[in-house]
Amino acid sequence: MEHAKEDLQVRWLKLRILLKQRFGIKPDMDGILFLIGVQELGTAKQVYTKEQKQDLMHIAVCTLLAQSGYYVLEGFDGEGWPHFKLVKALPAFNVFEQENFLKDHALLYFEQIFKTDN
Repeated sequence: MEHAKEDLQVRWLKLRILLKQRFGIKPDMDGILFLIGVQELGTAKQVYTKEQKQDLMHIAVCTLLAQSGYYVLEGFDGEGWPHFKLVKALPAFNVFEQENFLKDHALLYFEQIFKTDN
């Protein structure tokens, strides 16, 4: 089990380094969720309100967990923001396990987006 955790952390660090090379920043989890949210929203807007940033991070979490069938995309509102529905109960994780669960899903997401070996 320790090897799997280490491998996840190594792959996570490689992803952060790749994102630094592409965007000039080495984002933490919140930064990565923000990037995914912006990617999924598909807008070129550069400035977001605090509430919009939180919404973008929510979009990211839903998008990531949709990969494992926890959420489904219900549609888009009038401004083009996606809306998701929880369709499967989320696992009961502690904070550390929850972060690793999201990291694993984020790695899968970026492997598909960037076609990398992270």
